[in-house]
Amino acid sequence: MNRDAFERIVEEAINALPDAFRQKLDNVEVVVEDWPDPHTMRVAGVRHPEQLLGLYHGVPQTVRSSHYGMVLPDKISIYRQPILKRCRSEEQVRQLTQRVIRHEIAHHFGIGDDRLREIGAY
Repeated sequence: MNRDAFERIVEEAINALPDAFRQKLDNVEVVVEDWPDPHTMRVAGVRHPEQLLGLYHGVPQTVRSSHYGMVLPDKISIYRQPILKRCRSEEQVRQLTQRVIRHEIAHHFGIGDDRLREIGAY
């Protein structure tokens, strides 16, 4: 799948989010990258780039203070190649991409991996 088609799938996944969530993403940039770089892999604690499908870079809303401001937008990286390697069809790409985006947005709202496991989001 080429980059343009993948980016359309990412955009569709974001547009499919409930309005209440999309409205609170005004200072979040979602970007498509082919692979995570070595620094990002270290930060995420992964050894192989195929292990990382997405990553939230920022300060979760739940830990921001009243002094939070004048900062660059938070960023959600979606890693195209690791997602494509796990999927055999366009529909699988859509489903996995949507799951990854929702997972990373959950981190933006302060929901950690342990809680995501508890609620069955993994």
